[in-house]
Amino acid sequence: MKKKGLILAAFFGTIMLTSLGAGVFLRNTPTQSPDTEITTTGTPADHFPDSKRAQFCGSGNAKSTPFVKEYTVPTVCTNPLAIVTDHDGNVWFAQTNTGKLAKFDPNLKSFTEFDNPLWPKNGRSMIWGIDYSPDGSLWFTDESYDSIWRFSIQNDKYQRIAYPSEGDALPQKLKVDGSQIVINDFTGNKITFMDPNQSDNSLRYLNLPSPVNGSVTGAFTIDTNKNVWYTNWLFQQGGALVKFDQEGYRNSIANSNTTLPSLDYIQVFQLPLELLTPNGISESNGMIWMADTSSSAIFSFDPTTKQFTQYVTSDPKTSTYGNATGIIKTPISRPYWIKTNSDGQLVFNEQTSNNIAIMDPKSESLVEYLIPSKNPSWADCTPDSDCGLAQIFDFAVHGDKIWFTEWVENNIGVVDTSVALPFEIKLDSKDISLKSGESKNLSFLISPRQDVSDVSLIMSNPHSFLNLTSSVSVPFQLSSDTPTSVDVTISASGESTPGKYKVLLGSQIEDVSVSKFVTVTILP
Repeated sequence: MKKKGLILAAFFGTIMLTSLGAGVFLRNTPTQSPDTEITTTGTPADHFPDSKRAQFCGSGNAKSTPFVKEYTVPTVCTNPLAIVTDHDGNVWFAQTNTGKLAKFDPNLKSFTEFDNPLWPKNGRSMIWGIDYSPDGSLWFTDESYDSIWRFSIQNDKYQRIAYPSEGDALPQKLKVDGSQIVINDFTGNKITFMDPNQSDNSLRYLNLPSPVNGSVTGAFTIDTNKNVWYTNWLFQQGGALVKFDQEGYRNSIANSNTTLPSLDYIQVFQLPLELLTPNGISESNGMIWMADTSSSAIFSFDPTTKQFTQYVTSDPKTSTYGNATGIIKTPISRPYWIKTNSDGQLVFNEQTSNNIAIMDPKSESLVEYLIPSKNPSWADCTPDSDCGLAQIFDFAVHGDKIWFTEWVENNIGVVDTSVALPFEIKLDSKDISLKSGESKNLSFLISPRQDVSDVSLIMSNPHSFLNLTSSVSVPFQLSSDTPTSVDVTISASGESTPGKYKVLLGSQIEDVSVSKFVTVTILP
C-alpha cells in the first residue's frame, strides 16, 4: 500500500463506539508483527495473517431476513466495496483485495468475476466510486495508485487512466455525467472534470480547487440545473457546503483564455456546528442532503432560505455494538453515503448501526433495515454472540431494490423495499411548541399488519436540552387486529436554545425500524 492507511483510519473507517473514544479503526492494511503466522492459500486471504482473517475475510455464512437477502462472493476475502447496477439490472461491484470487477445476475443468482491483468501483483485499493456509462462501460476510482479505470462490458477489457495528483491525492466518488466524468479528490482537495473520450496521450482535466484551505473535499451531487454541490471540511472541525455553477463557468470561458474557475461561479455556505463529517451528499426536489458520519443524523439544506435542518436516526441496536464491557455510553449510527431514488426518497447507510435506511422527505418518515450479517471483530461483543458490523460501505438503488456490499463479510446483499412492513406509525400531530422548561404530551399510533413480538420504542432527539419519555413498558407485543397508542412526553430544559428541531418517534423489532419525525419548536 501507499500512503493512505492513516488517512483511511482518520476519515473513513473510524468506529468510535463512545464519545470517550473507545473503539477500533478500519485500516486498509492490518497491523502485522514479525512473528505473525500467515498460511498461504493462493487466495486474497493471503493479504492478512491467520489471526486477522475472520476479521477481514468474513465471520460466517450469508444470512437473510424477511426484507434482506445476502449472497457470498465465490472468491474468499475480496473485500467488496463500490457497487452499481447496469440498465439490465445486473449488479457490478469492485474488490479491494483483487482490483477486479464482479457481476451478479439477480435472475440466475450467479457471480462472474473479471480478472484485471493490469492490476499490480498483490495490490490492494479502497475503490470507493463506481458508475455505469450508457455506452456499456464501467468507470471506477483507485485511491492506492491514483488512477481512474474503465472496464468495457462488451470485451471484458480494463483501461487504466492516470489521475492528476500533486502530493497526496485520493480519487474517491465518481459519476458519469453526460460527456464528462466528475470525481472528488478527497485529500487532494479538488473536484475533477474529465473527458472520458480522450486518448491516453492527450489527457486533459479541469480541476476545481477547494475554497477552504487545509480541508478535504467530500462527495458531490449535481442538481437539475447542473450545479455541482460538494463539501470541504476539516476532520471533526466543520467546514463548508460549496455550490459550483459549472454551466455559467463554461459559458463564460467559451470565448476567453480563462482556465481556473472564477469566484463569480462559486458560492460557499458555512456548515452548522453540529455537522462535522459530511461524507455523503445528494439532491432531492431542490434540497441538498448530507450524511454526517460523526453523529446519528442527516442534514438538509434549503438553497432558497439558506437554512440547514438536522434529522436524527434511531439509536443503534445492541446487537450491532454489543457493549460487552459496558464502556459504550453513547452509541451513534454514523450515516455514511446518501443517494436519492426515483421517488425522491433518500437512501443512506448507517455504518455503525448495520442499517440501510430510507427517509421520505415529503412524509418525514424513516424506515431502517438491519443487515443480518455481523462481524464481531468490529464491535464490543461477547464470544459466540450474534453481534457486530458487516461494514456496509456502499449501495446502489435499482427500482425497489437496494444492493449493498459488506466489506468485511465478503457478501453482497439486497434490501427489497416492496416487502410490506409489519406495522405503520401514525402521529396525532407533526408539530409541537414548547417554552424553555416546559413539557407537553404527544401520542402516536402503531398499527400492526400482523402479530409482532419483542417491539420496542424509538424516541430519538438531536440535543441534550430535549428529553423524550414514555410510560410504555418495553418490549411489548402487537396484535394484528389491535392498534397500540403510545403517549410520549416531550420536555425542554431551562437551557433550551430557541429554534425548530426534528425528533423521531416510532417502534422497532430486530429486523426493521419504522418511525416519523415531529417538529419541536422552542419558543424565545
